[in-house]
Amino acid sequence: MLKTLVAIAAFVCASAAVAQESDVTASKSSASMANLIKQGYEIKSSSWTGSKLFVFLQKDKSAYACEFANVTNTRCGSIN
Repeated sequence: MLKTLVAIAAFVCASAAVAQESDVTASKSSASMANLIKQGYEIKSSSWTGSKLFVFLQKDKSAYACEFANVTNTRCGSIN
C-alpha cells in the first residue's frame, strides 16, 4: 500500500510539473471530487506540496488523484 501511494504521489507531481495551470484535463479520465465520493470512492491520503493540496481517492482497484490549487482551480484524474 505504501509503495502504491508513493507511486501515485510521484505520478501526480510529475503531471503537475508538466501540465499548465489552465489545463483542466487529466490523464485518462476526469471527474469532480463530489462525483467520485457519490460513486463510493474513499479518501485514502492527502499531501501538501508547496501551495497545492493533493487528495488520493480509491474504490476497489480504481484510483483518482485530485489537485487543489485553490477553491476554483481543482482537477481530478484517473491514475490507473
